[in-house]
Amino acid sequence: MTSAPLLDATRSTIEPTRKDAILRDVRAWRLARVQEQLRKHNVPAILLYDPVNIRYATDTSNMQVWAGRNPARYVMVFADGHVVAWEFHSSEHVWDGLDLDVELRGALSWTFFNAGHEAERRAQVWGAEIVDVLRQHAPGEHVLAVDRLDPFGAAYLEKHGISLLDGQALMETARLIKSSSELVLIGESLRTCEASIGRMKRELRPGMTENDLWAYLHYENIRHGGEWIETRLLASGDRTNPWMHECSSRVLQKGDLLVFDTDMVGPNGYCSDISRTWLVGDGRPSDEQRKLYEYAFAQVHFNMELLQPGMTFREFSEKAWKIPEPFVKNRYCCLAHGIGMVDEYPSIAHQVDWDSAGYDGRFEVGMTVCIESYIGAEGGTQGVKLEQQVVLIENGCASLTGCAFETDWL
Repeated sequence: MTSAPLLDATRSTIEPTRKDAILRDVRAWRLARVQEQLRKHNVPAILLYDPVNIRYATDTSNMQVWAGRNPARYVMVFADGHVVAWEFHSSEHVWDGLDLDVELRGALSWTFFNAGHEAERRAQVWGAEIVDVLRQHAPGEHVLAVDRLDPFGAAYLEKHGISLLDGQALMETARLIKSSSELVLIGESLRTCEASIGRMKRELRPGMTENDLWAYLHYENIRHGGEWIETRLLASGDRTNPWMHECSSRVLQKGDLLVFDTDMVGPNGYCSDISRTWLVGDGRPSDEQRKLYEYAFAQVHFNMELLQPGMTFREFSEKAWKIPEPFVKNRYCCLAHGIGMVDEYPSIAHQVDWDSAGYDGRFEVGMTVCIESYIGAEGGTQGVKLEQQVVLIENGCASLTGCAFETDWL
C-alpha cells in the first residue's frame, strides 16, 4: 500500500461500473477478515447482533439505528465463510444481489417489546435453533463468539454446553485494517461530509439557531446517499465550554464561536468524523478565541506528525502534545480513536488517564484514525474543538479530508 495512489483513490469520484467492482472487493475483504479472526482464535463461528458488525461482514443494512436498540435480526458467520442469517419480518430482499454463501431464515425476537412475559420461553426456542445450526455446520464444536446477547439467550446457550467468547473484540480487530477499496468508500463518505460542512458554512449567520444550522448537515448527508448522524454535538457561545453540549434552540450571536463534531455515517455505511470551529458573523476572532484555536490546531498537527506505524499506543500517549495546565481538566476524552463504519478500536488515552483508561497496542499501516483536540479552560466561557481523520501510511499518516482549518486565525 503506497501513499500517493491510496490518497488519490480516496479523493476521486466513483463511476457506477467501478463502484460495483469496489463493493465486490470490499465485501470479500471484510468477510475474509472476519474468517481470519475466527481461525486465529480457533473459534468455529460468531453470532452477530450489532448492526454495524452485520454490515461489515455481509454488507446488508436494515433499519440500522432501530436495529441497534431492537435485536430483531442476527447473523452467524462460520470460519469457512458460510453465513446463516435470520432476517427481520418480510425483509429477505435486503440480501438481493449479494454474491454470498448465505442460508436465510426468519428471525425470532424475544425482547420484552416483542415477547412480553413470554421472553424467556421464546429465548429457549431461539437458543435451540442456534445450538442446532452451530452443531450442523461445525459438528463437535462447543464454542461460539457473540458480539452482544441478552441474559436469557446467554443462559440458554451456556446451559446447553456452549462456551461464549467475546465476539466484539474479534470484530473490532477484524475491522482495524482498511483495504485500498475500503478507503475509496471512506473517501466517498468524506466527500459527502465535506459538502455538508460547506453547506453549513454558507448558511451560517447570526440570528439562526443551532438546530437550524445542524439541519443542513443532515440534509446534505441524506441527499448524497448518507445514512445517519450518531450525535448532536454542535454548540455556540458559552455552550462551547465545556464540550459535549448537544445542539439546541440557542440563537447564534455575532462573535460567537461555533463548534461541531460531525459523527456522520455517510454513503456505504462509513463514518466521517470531523470537528471544526468557526466564528459567527463577519469580523475577526478575539485574541482569546485565536489563542484557544492556536492551541487546538497545534495539538492536532503535532500529534499527526508524531503518529507512525509501529509506534505503540503507550508511546504515542507519552510523546503526545502536552496540554497546558489551564486546559487539562476539560481535555477531550481521548487523544485519538479508530474510525471506520463508526468510532472503532483503538481509543488512545491521555497520559494523565493512562492508569485508569489506557491499554496498549500498536499502530499499523492501513488503520484509519481520528486525531482529537478540545481546548477550553476550566471555568472558561469558550472552547475550541478540532478533529482530523487520517490513514496510517508507511512513513506516518496522511489526512483523508481537505476540510479547511481557520489558518488565518493563527
